[in-house]
Amino acid sequence: MFKRIPGTKDILPAEVTIWQEIEKISRGIFSLYNYQEIRPPLVEDAKLFNRSLGQTAEIVQKQMFLIQNKEELYALRPEATASVVRSYIENSLDKTNSFLKVYYIGPMFRLERPQKGRYRQFHHVGCEVLGSSDACLDVEVISLAAKLLDNFSVSGYKININSLGCAKDKEKLQKNLREALKNSADKLCVDCQNRLKTNVLRILDCKHESCKKIVDSLKLEHQHLCPECLDHFNSVLNGLDLLGIEYKINYSLVRGLDYYTRTVFEITHPELGSQDAIGAGGRYNNLVQELGGPDTGAIGFAFGLERVLLVSKLSQEKKNENDLVFLITLGDLAKIRGMGILADLRKYGIPADTDYENKSLKGCMRKANDLNARLVLILGENELKNNVITVKNMLSGEQKEVNLSQLTKEIKC
Repeated sequence: MFKRIPGTKDILPAEVTIWQEIEKISRGIFSLYNYQEIRPPLVEDAKLFNRSLGQTAEIVQKQMFLIQNKEELYALRPEATASVVRSYIENSLDKTNSFLKVYYIGPMFRLERPQKGRYRQFHHVGCEVLGSSDACLDVEVISLAAKLLDNFSVSGYKININSLGCAKDKEKLQKNLREALKNSADKLCVDCQNRLKTNVLRILDCKHESCKKIVDSLKLEHQHLCPECLDHFNSVLNGLDLLGIEYKINYSLVRGLDYYTRTVFEITHPELGSQDAIGAGGRYNNLVQELGGPDTGAIGFAFGLERVLLVSKLSQEKKNENDLVFLITLGDLAKIRGMGILADLRKYGIPADTDYENKSLKGCMRKANDLNARLVLILGENELKNNVITVKNMLSGEQKEVNLSQLTKEIKC
C-alpha cells in the first residue's frame, strides 16, 4: 500500500470547504486593495533562489527540493517573491506597468523536518508590490495583512516590526554585531558560531535559548540606521498609529532571507508555541535590480495557510452553514422523477444530491444528516399521486408538503 510522502498532507473533501473559503476571502480582500492575481510556475531555475535568498540562507543550504535534468538544475519554489520578481522582469511588466500590485495563492516546497503546522509541501497566500519605496505603501501592506487575518477570523495575533535599513545600514549592523558577539562566540550554538562568520544577522533569529539570551543582552536599537532610513521607519510607525494598528518594535527581527531591506515584519500567534509565526514580510528594495531589472522599491508578505487554519475560527463558524438539499426517492418511478427534480434545483443554483446506494429511508436520513443538509426532500408514491413533495427542515424539524411546480420557488425563499 502506498502512503503519502512525509511532510505532505491530503486535503480531504471535508476540509476543502474551509480552504475554499480562505481563498475566497483572500481574493475579495485583495481586490479591495486593487491587487491582481499572478500565477508563477512551481518550478524555477535553482540559481534564481540561490541568488535572491542568499547562498548562506538555510532554505538554500538545507531546504530546497532540487531536480537534476541533464545539465540543468531546477528547484520547486520554496517561496514566491523571487518568482514574482523574475516574472516582473522577464515579461517587461516594469515597462507596461511600472507600479504593480499582485497576489498569489498556491503551494511551496521546503525539505525540512515536518512538525505541527509545518510541512514539506505547504501553501502560501501572499502579495508583492513593485515600483515604490513610499512609506505609506509599507503601511498599506501591513494593514492589508491585518485585514486578511481579521477576515480569516483570527484574533490574538501580534505584529512585530523592525527596520534593517538600506544596504549600507545592514553592513554597519553586521559589523556591529560581529564586534559585540566576538567575546560570546563560545556560548553560541554550533550553527550560530558558523553564522558569526557567514551571515551574522541570522543569529538574531536563532531559537536556541542560549543564543536568545545573548541577543537580548545586546540591547539592540537603531544605531545602525542612516537618517533617511530612520525617517522612513518613523513614517511607517506613524501611519500604523493613524490606522489604529497595534504593533511591537522588535529590534532583533531580521527574517531569514538576504534580500530584505528597511521594513521587516512578522505576525505571530501564542497558540502556535515556539514556532509561532503565521506570516511575515518586508521590503526588498535591491532585489529587482540584482535580478536584472530596474532600480525600484518593492515590498510583500505571505501567510502560511496551514498555520492560519490552526488558529482560525472560520472552520467553527462555517460548520453549520450548508445549503445542500438532499432528495430521498422511494420506488423506481420516484427515482426517475427525482432526476428531473435534481436537474431543476441545480439549474437554479441550488446545491442538491440524492442517494445512489439504495439505502432505506432511515439510512437516507442518516446520510442527509452526515452531509449536514439544510433540507431533505422526500418523494414517494403518495407524493407522486398528489403532485407534491415532502420538505423537511433539518435544523427546525419542520415538515410540510409543497406542490412540485412551486418547489424551487419555495426553497429559494
